[in-house]
Amino acid sequence: MATNESPDPKGSMWAFIAYYLRFCRNQRGLSGEAVGRIVNASKATVSRIENGIDRLDGPRAALLDKAWETGGVFSLLVWYASIGHDPQWLAQLSTFEQRARIIRIFEPLVISGLLQTEEYARALLIGGGMPDPEPFVTERIERQGVLDRAFVMVLLSEAALRWPVGSPRIMREQLAHVLEVAEHPNVVVHVIPQTFETGAYPGLDGGVKLVTGDDFGEVAYTESLGGGRLISSPVEVADYAILFARISAKALPEHRSKDLITKAMEAFSEHDMAQEQSQRNPGRK
Repeated sequence: MATNESPDPKGSMWAFIAYYLRFCRNQRGLSGEAVGRIVNASKATVSRIENGIDRLDGPRAALLDKAWETGGVFSLLVWYASIGHDPQWLAQLSTFEQRARIIRIFEPLVISGLLQTEEYARALLIGGGMPDPEPFVTERIERQGVLDRAFVMVLLSEAALRWPVGSPRIMREQLAHVLEVAEHPNVVVHVIPQTFETGAYPGLDGGVKLVTGDDFGEVAYTESLGGGRLISSPVEVADYAILFARISAKALPEHRSKDLITKAMEAFSEHDMAQEQSQRNPGRK
């Protein structure tokens, strides 16, 4: 077994599960291979769980509880971890993104972080009350390297295209960047039109991200005020996959989506020109 230091058990419930699994294994004098036989997994998988790279799921937790007669402790820990806020959500999400084959994103209010320009990201963070946004801007831009490795599908609401962030110039350049990224062969961008025909639809009240990889299956991520939640339970992840499919059914085809993005970009260009003209001629009404 790898002897890497266990995650800080105070970091999150998932980190505590990783720490406690290793503690229980060592207490019983078992190897990683022996634990793998209990949970129907490889020695490497057990090592990744203990190191906080992968997460213990419900079925494997139940097998541990049965074999070690814990009274259901592991199952309860996994349940609490899966429904709670994870303070380490960003680090975990970034790890999964770096190993992803497919990433699917829905954003109802803002441009997705993987498509943001530096100036848009900075203005968004400052507007949200971030006193020092630069480390977060740098991290966000670095995460965009996944666009060169994974297939990425992004659903954006029309509201996200039109909500003013920063300035007309920042918005114009941001939407131009979305159009540029959408030309990549491994990136697909769809827009959900803001019309009464579309109406209220599933997901309108919050974004969702689904990340799929060869070595970890699929996880879902939902964002909340001040944090986020990573979901690894196959049943819950399947529910979010269904939600994403229902949202995507409301989206425009690629070419019409690009037309709508272009139209929104042109509107910000006109606003920018009018603003410049007003500044040059402040006395004119």
